[in-house]
Amino acid sequence: MSPTISAKRSGSRWAIALLGTLFAFVLLLIPATAASADTTDDGQEVTDFYFAGVITFDDKPVPDVVMTIKGNGFEGETKTDADGKWRLYVPEKDKYTLTVDEETLPDGVIVDAAQLPEGTQPIAGTTASFEVEFGLTGTKIMNLFLGEGERVTVSFWDQLFSRLIGGLNFGLLLALASMGAALIYGTTRLSNFAHAEMVTWGGLLALVTTTFWHAPLWLGIAAAVVGGGLFGWGMDAGVWRPLRRKGLGTVQLMIVSIGLSLALRYVFQYFIGGGTYQLPGASPTPIQFGPISLSYIDLIAMSVSIVVILIVAWFLTRTRIGKATRAISDNPQLAAASGIDVDRVIRIVWILAGVLAAISGILWAYFRPGVKWDMGGQMLLLMFAAITLGGLGTAFGALVGSLIVGMAVEISTLWIPSDLKYASALVVLIIILLVRPQGLLGRKERLG
Repeated sequence: MSPTISAKRSGSRWAIALLGTLFAFVLLLIPATAASADTTDDGQEVTDFYFAGVITFDDKPVPDVVMTIKGNGFEGETKTDADGKWRLYVPEKDKYTLTVDEETLPDGVIVDAAQLPEGTQPIAGTTASFEVEFGLTGTKIMNLFLGEGERVTVSFWDQLFSRLIGGLNFGLLLALASMGAALIYGTTRLSNFAHAEMVTWGGLLALVTTTFWHAPLWLGIAAAVVGGGLFGWGMDAGVWRPLRRKGLGTVQLMIVSIGLSLALRYVFQYFIGGGTYQLPGASPTPIQFGPISLSYIDLIAMSVSIVVILIVAWFLTRTRIGKATRAISDNPQLAAASGIDVDRVIRIVWILAGVLAAISGILWAYFRPGVKWDMGGQMLLLMFAAITLGGLGTAFGALVGSLIVGMAVEISTLWIPSDLKYASALVVLIIILLVRPQGLLGRKERLG
């Protein structure tokens, strides 16, 4: 091997590592840049709904006690102040799990169950986690009194197993969006930043059909799937095919996709506003399977994701269009020379990507939960991380990368604050790319 080739490969490897580092840096900056007047000092988004109270021990306030709240995809965290006061904002009136971090309590002290508010009891197997919900108003006061006692907590292995299942659920819905974006990149070499808005589009169509027009849920899902395919077809026919024919390079196309993403995002906000809307049946009561807490929607979502992924795998490996898609991803010039209608295949790929993004948007609306004008943007960096991790341009690589990202995001909360859990996926990305720069299932020819 010549020194020049070796130097080029080494340069590519360090370039990819640098790119991954920049992605992680940008992600860590997001909370700081997104802060506004509607954000508390500890980073909470101020809403109309919150739980609050005071923690005391021997009639004295206890400061610096960490409080967390979780429910239906939402997580929040705060600390008691010098007067023992705390407040946790949530996006809507619903049932949540409130947890006191017992590691931040004085030694030998637990929450006194005998002095809990009426109707509140610790969750089985714990002494500091409670199911809480609102009454008639949008606020709930939960004054907690500490007393001496023996702490009972969920074991590490139970927590790990529970987060593995949560990571699988998240990874599967992320895979639906990532596989479509990977197919687009493979056939066109376009890093489509507007793919996030294709995800949002699916959730919005389901919302408008079911919540605004009061149609049945099945009709809303059908409208979102069909509308997602039409949206993908329209984007290619109206924007990307004309630009390809003009011979624009990949950098110019990427910049156009960023502009298109921003334009679509604010068009969505103009029509539905900045609030969060719920789809019918959102936030169902969880079902306990040992240490695992899942709702019937979670089970349906995972089943749907697996079935759709299997259908896409069959399409890519068993059909003529699927084989042509893989051929174009490997070598578009050779595929065109062999008689494949490249433009037709790319059009079908855009339609397929739109359908997958729409399904992912519906599932994300139930996982998060809620439909919002920028909901797809919350997945964008994770989609790119999954695609790069699995191997650029390969749908199966995007699937593997998405599962790894989903697992990393959920499991990392065992050791790091939930606010940083998405950065953990990018750390995994950097580590793997340092060892295998082309990604897990990528080819070296794709580098550069």
